[in-house]
Amino acid sequence: MVQAGSLEQTARAVAVESLAPQIDAGRFAVKTIVGELFVVEADAFTHGHDLVRCMLRWSAEGGGAWSESGMLALGNDRWRGSFVPEQVGLYEYTVEAWVDEAATWLKDLGRRAQAGPVDAVEWRVGADIMRRAAALAAAPGSRSRLATAARSLERGGSVSPSRLAAWVEEAGAHLGRENSTRLAPLRLRVDPTRAAFSAWYEVFPRSLGPDGGHGTLRNLERQLPRIAGLGFDVLYLPPIHPIGRSRRKGPGNRPGDPARDPGSPWAIGSAEGGHKSVHPELGDLDDLRRLVVRARRLGLEVALDLAFQCAPDHPYLEQHPSWFKRLPDGSVRHAENPPKRYEDIVPFDFASPDRLALWAELKSVCDFWIEQGIRTFRVDNPHTKPFDFWEWLLSELKREHPDLVFLSEAFTRPRVMERLAKLGFSQSYTYFAWRDRPLELRQYLTQLTRGPQRDYLRANLWPNTPDILTEYLQRGGRAAFIARLVLAATLAANYGIYGGAFEALENRAAGPESEEYLDSEKYQLRHWVADPLMLDLITRLNRARRQNPALQSDRELVFHGVDNPDLLVYSKSGADQRGALLMVVNTDPFNVQAGWTDLDLGRLGLSGEEAFVAHDLLSDESYNWRGGHNFVRLDPSRLSAHVLRLEVGDQT
Repeated sequence: MVQAGSLEQTARAVAVESLAPQIDAGRFAVKTIVGELFVVEADAFTHGHDLVRCMLRWSAEGGGAWSESGMLALGNDRWRGSFVPEQVGLYEYTVEAWVDEAATWLKDLGRRAQAGPVDAVEWRVGADIMRRAAALAAAPGSRSRLATAARSLERGGSVSPSRLAAWVEEAGAHLGRENSTRLAPLRLRVDPTRAAFSAWYEVFPRSLGPDGGHGTLRNLERQLPRIAGLGFDVLYLPPIHPIGRSRRKGPGNRPGDPARDPGSPWAIGSAEGGHKSVHPELGDLDDLRRLVVRARRLGLEVALDLAFQCAPDHPYLEQHPSWFKRLPDGSVRHAENPPKRYEDIVPFDFASPDRLALWAELKSVCDFWIEQGIRTFRVDNPHTKPFDFWEWLLSELKREHPDLVFLSEAFTRPRVMERLAKLGFSQSYTYFAWRDRPLELRQYLTQLTRGPQRDYLRANLWPNTPDILTEYLQRGGRAAFIARLVLAATLAANYGIYGGAFEALENRAAGPESEEYLDSEKYQLRHWVADPLMLDLITRLNRARRQNPALQSDRELVFHGVDNPDLLVYSKSGADQRGALLMVVNTDPFNVQAGWTDLDLGRLGLSGEEAFVAHDLLSDESYNWRGGHNFVRLDPSRLSAHVLRLEVGDQT
């Protein structure tokens, strides 16, 4: 085997290039999930008219045996191959190609036969090819078959085309491979299925207490059947650690009273403990472990918040003062995002001279919660920490526990968000919350699902969070909540809601042009009263996601035409266009909108003008449609979206 670019390459060496997918010339690992078909393409060609054989090779990283399969010629020297990774963790993959002397001989033999009788010497050339291939074959059966082929061709006897083709195929797998070109392996990160398909539900356990009191993890445990019944599979908890008393915040992010106000969960640490402790008012480690076990029995994974920051009275500040930045007057610098100030939070200095000890300690925080049964983490503000830290931490943790899932909460610049995804975050918050109009939604989701990001950034769409109450939700009423819910849950395979506030249709902002909630749950207890219609809609939507594989992937998202700019029409299907679902969403929360669709029938698994039934999984109504042009009308006072399962045949 000759390495690409080496001086020892023979004159017959094959050029292999444009291998895809790869990220930044192989600097970062491509992502897929266990059990999903992973498709690779490359250009492979040689000078002259010789034919090329191209193989896809892969192996679990760490010295495992290499597997391989032949790649399909797509035309114009482009090749495609695929394999299905069967375990989570890191893989390597590459492409190897060489001149296929046997196939070239057979091609030329056919051309000579068209011109007239084939010279006996040409059969002897074929016999020589078979003998040399037999000498290279490792398996006794292959050696025997190729030796038989050599004898038959030497005699110039009559050979059936099918048998001759089989001999040539077998010979081509061995002959010429000593002069093959093999690209340096690339890395593939294989994640668990829940990294690519999940529905998140965020809840503050402290708001679940009876009679307006402080809730506990046991109170949350009693809510598990309800949350699982809504169809969620990830239960996300904001930080559950002791909350600092120094400079504690009260309602509205104003100075609070530690004796009265519960403070912000993100102000972590006090005399009661730090990042490896449970807030005493929530319970203890036994309560958390029991919650994790009982949630898992109901199909729920508990996700914890990783917030690498401290309250001013966190034990770390006294034990490791060098881990924090100091101002010229000797005081500790507090967190801020001008004009916002967070006097109750102190950031770590990740460039501290003692940073190795700091980084090791933060890894031990993750290790601790993993030992308690946690396998999913939502990471607070990762874009404010160094890239090198995340690359090291995620690599170490996933090497030891390849089934971990990390959600990046990075509402930041696009390149920063993308870099974090490349470094190993399993899922990413996006700009979805601020994309309201059909055109901008179409452009943004096309970028996420068709652009280069598709190989490393998995979108997790959230219509709201404790930090984000968009203007659209503030002014649009229930119709706006319905539209955003359906968009989040059907445009992406991963989505989430800030549960209590969303179910209650909470739309009161702290002030004009503010996205902060009035009476934010970040600083006080809130006891929500859910809207029954919203609960029913969430349940129906999550059931549709679980029952329809089309909604469990982002690969086959297709946008369709419609003659009304306030309507968004899109579909999802399997890779073979089977089981397609068609979504129609009215993004105008105030007015009835109607229009005629222009459907790409081929992408829906339909043809021509055949009749089909569009059955709405949300309203349970059915519509008889035909062809690509069909009338839709959505009244936001009733239901602002369709999720349509298409059934061929007029069923009137």
